[in-house]
Amino acid sequence: MIRDITIGQYYPAESVIHRLDPRVKIVCTLLFLVSLFIQNSVLGYGLATIFLVCVIRISRVPFKFIVKGLKPVVILLLFTVVMNLFLTRGGETLVHFWIFTITESGLRTSVLMAVRLIYLVIGSSLMTFTTSPNGLTDGLEKLLHPLNRVNVPVHEVAMMMSIALRFIPILLEETDKIMKAQMARGADFESGNIIQRAKAMLPILVPLFVSAFRRANDLAMAMEARCYHGGEGRTKMKPLKYRARDRWAYAVTLLYLVLIFAVGRFVSFRLWIF
Repeated sequence: MIRDITIGQYYPAESVIHRLDPRVKIVCTLLFLVSLFIQNSVLGYGLATIFLVCVIRISRVPFKFIVKGLKPVVILLLFTVVMNLFLTRGGETLVHFWIFTITESGLRTSVLMAVRLIYLVIGSSLMTFTTSPNGLTDGLEKLLHPLNRVNVPVHEVAMMMSIALRFIPILLEETDKIMKAQMARGADFESGNIIQRAKAMLPILVPLFVSAFRRANDLAMAMEARCYHGGEGRTKMKPLKYRARDRWAYAVTLLYLVLIFAVGRFVSFRLWIF
């Protein structure tokens, strides 16, 4: 289960998406996430599916690798679906059993909410899969640069976010090592109910926190030893520059956003209760 978490991991590959400017990928990802909330129709989600599949194919990130990243959110996904399915009222009653009632509105809301949540995870994961931590830091710093005028420490904020993303795979690997060490000593993490499994995970937290603080302290001392300081006056080995492919990416994303908005507002189409 720990190995299935792919949040924050970078997947190196030779693709147009990988070569895009980090600012383009951050902005286009935000626009894609916004597009999932400005429409609520089958055609809109169909268009979002086509767009997402095309981006995945172009990025050359294996689909199995992307699906593996969905496993940690399965519990949240099932909880969201069940809550919307049984608590949302409206329309014709489809199923009624004891105290449980499934209506057309409940079924429609639960299905669309599940699709929206899956696309949110895949869309945001694609950005981290195709963007290195250094590129993500530079892109965030450039996008947030106007906030420097109001004394917001933009460079420090971008650096902290980048380090946090970089630490996720490291801590997951450390957790896996600690779990294997505990299992070699007779610990059982797979049997019992949810509460028993949660209690069995407690012995992992102490060594994990100790390891995390030690790594953070080592990183801070290494940066201080190299006289690291960010912000004004710092030069970059690879400064960010917009190229033709970046402008094309902006144009395609804006065209997709316009189509999503037009479909959601002006196209009337229903498939059963959807």
